Amino acid sequence: MGRTQQRRREYMMGKALIICASVSHGNTRRVAEVMGEVLGAPVMEPEEVHGLADYDLVGFGSGIFLQKFHPRLREFVSSLPRQQARAFVFATSGLPAPRLGPMVRLLEDKGFEVTDRFSCRGFDTWAPFKPVGGIRKGRPDDTDLAAARAFTEKLKRRA
Repeated sequence: MGRTQQRRREYMMGKALIICASVSHGNTRRVAEVMGEVLGAPVMEPEEVHGLADYDLVGFGSGIFLQKFHPRLREFVSSLPRQQARAFVFATSGLPAPRLGPMVRLLEDKGFEVTDRFSCRGFDTWAPFKPVGGIRKGRPDDTDLAAARAFTEKLKRRA
């Protein structure tokens, strides 16, 4: 794609931002960085974000802690005023099938149109797994990151 085509594509898509709370092993941050590359979007911690008015698409992600998104991300979203923007959610989890619905509903209550969801496994050393050195070692792996890239490319094409 030529530079002019790329600029036109970025204009059509608008500005994107990835908000990520990744605290234990950097699992979610690695996924967020791949998504940010595809979207040409910065990846920021919730505390670094001072408003979303300039963004047309916002990704919200964290590791899953006790079957919930990280409290820092939940508190950030709870503190937002109502707005109109597209959003997507993503998570990493040592255990299968994290519940993404509560974050989706919280965002929708704030006026976001949640267009899609993504999750993959991540290295997890939560208390019962710590004595055995954790579970899902090496995750997210190259296959997970390729899936995150494909997810985000699909999201970008729909813009």
